[in-house]
Amino acid sequence: MTAILGRPRPSSVLVRMIEARVSAGFPSPADDYAETYLSLDELVNVRAPSVYLVRAGGDSLTEVGIFDGDVLVVDRAAVANQGDVVIALIAGEFTAKVLTYDAADRPVLMPANPHYPPIYLQDGEQLEIWGVVTDNLHSLRRR
Repeated sequence: MTAILGRPRPSSVLVRMIEARVSAGFPSPADDYAETYLSLDELVNVRAPSVYLVRAGGDSLTEVGIFDGDVLVVDRAAVANQGDVVIALIAGEFTAKVLTYDAADRPVLMPANPHYPPIYLQDGEQLEIWGVVTDNLHSLRRR
C-alpha cells in the first residue's frame, strides 16, 4: 500500500560532497577531488510547493529500483509522460505504477515486477494521476 507522508519541511542543512566520480570498477590513484557542500533540498527539489513525500508499499516496482518502504519524491505539478512512475488514484486507492498506454490510447498502469498484472481501467472507472515520482530516497541498508 502506498502512503502519502505529506509535504517535506525545508531545511538549511548542507551535506559535504566529494566532487569526484566514484569508480564502480578499478579506482584511479590519479583522481583528485574537491569538497563542496550540497543541499539535499535543492537536489531533489523538495522546496517546491507541489512536492510531496510518499512511502512505497509492496514490491510491484522492484525492476525500476523501488522497494517496499522506499520514500518517493512526488511532484504533483509535473506532467505525466509515458514511462513515468506515477502515483495514481483509482477507486479511492493510491497506487504507484509505470504509466503506459494501450493501442487505443487508454492509460494502463504497469507494474515493474512480472508477478503482478497490469491495471486496465474498467468502464466508468476514473483514473487520477496524483503526481509523478521524480526521485527515490532508497536506503541500501534495511533497518
